[in-house]
Amino acid sequence: MQKFSTKTDQRYRSRGHFSRAWGRLLRKKIAVGCMIVIALLYLGGILANWISPYEYFEQDYTVIRQPPSFVLDKGIQSFWTESHFLGTDRTGRDLFTRILWGIQNTLILTVIGMVTGGLVVGVTMGLIAGYFEKSVDSLIMRTGEIFALIPTFFLVLIIAATLRPRILMWIRWLEDNTFFEGLVRSGVTDYIVISLSLVIFSWFGTARLIRGQILYLKGAQYIDAATAIGASTKRILFKHLLPNSMSTLIVTVTMGMGTMVGVEIFLSWIGLGIQPPRPSLGVLLWEGGHISVLRSEPWMLLAPAGAATLMMLAWNLLGDALNDVLNPRTR
Repeated sequence: MQKFSTKTDQRYRSRGHFSRAWGRLLRKKIAVGCMIVIALLYLGGILANWISPYEYFEQDYTVIRQPPSFVLDKGIQSFWTESHFLGTDRTGRDLFTRILWGIQNTLILTVIGMVTGGLVVGVTMGLIAGYFEKSVDSLIMRTGEIFALIPTFFLVLIIAATLRPRILMWIRWLEDNTFFEGLVRSGVTDYIVISLSLVIFSWFGTARLIRGQILYLKGAQYIDAATAIGASTKRILFKHLLPNSMSTLIVTVTMGMGTMVGVEIFLSWIGLGIQPPRPSLGVLLWEGGHISVLRSEPWMLLAPAGAATLMMLAWNLLGDALNDVLNPRTR
């Protein structure tokens, strides 16, 4: 029995840090549930073009403001193509279809914002500030603190409102003077405005956390040893410091995704994000957010609000769970 226990302990210790963390994460029912919710919502958004029973712009005035309905007596195909699982809106458009397309837009925009702002810009600035310190550190941190002084939603509002008319002017000039056609109708302006807004507001939080981790790790003996044998700055940054900051980065990205989802929905809700008739969760919330609509057709608000709440809540709870399993101080 003792021999078996010793072998088991050895195998456990031989596993990597992230393998052990993954095992601990899978033992948390809330974390597993959040991963399933995120996977289902995002898979629906990715496959919206193939699984949507209707076109997102398709109007049917015979089913205006119809509550959730299911066609059960005409076979499986009719059940999928004729039912309205979440009801219809004021012009007879299927809400289930529009929510799937709205999730797709949210997925694209938040991933672009997180990869470019949270990862590329934020991690790069954090590495540079933490490693070189002194004037470089002061310049980066003071610049970020200027953005941090302004409340997040107010900052994003200013950025989006300022950028939209200029970007729209450039896109129209591009249409008029090149062979590109239909750029304005395609919604590329919306994607550029929201992506830039997310990048500008998101980079500093990641940079500050990575900087703190780098400052802490710089005093480790293995960094002194790497410096003593003549390792280049690039090798120290990307082979030693960054890999040992991955736990902090994973938690930051996961919790930041929930915030980005909320910001994207907010921008579309106030009219500075995705523009109608293209679907967005923010647009759907605006269309169903009137008191009169809530009293007579509550599904028009509850359906998109439920999807948005599930998405943000799942990301935040998953971030908390990851912090529990990756942070040694919380174990």
